[in-house]
Amino acid sequence: MQHADFTIRGAFWCSGRQWRCTDIGTRTIIAVRIDSVAVASNVPELRRTLSRGEAEADSWFNGPPYAVAEVVFDEADLPGCSFEPNPDDAAPMARSS
Repeated sequence: MQHADFTIRGAFWCSGRQWRCTDIGTRTIIAVRIDSVAVASNVPELRRTLSRGEAEADSWFNGPPYAVAEVVFDEADLPGCSFEPNPDDAAPMARSS
């Protein structure tokens, strides 16, 4: 994808994960992961992963501010992004902000 292809609240795929654009910078895209949410806790029994539907129902993706970490995609990451999932694309990427 090119920088101009992104829209605020628009969904896209990168590294086998689905994302929602939350901000567009001059050379960066900021997004939250929306395919699932890993809930951390100091108590092992409370750690869990929420599906997209569960996370949306609990308002995890409402913001700003967001209850999930926003991730910065720089200009080197953008060519690996697409509107459709790529089944061969499962490599890790992106850094949390």
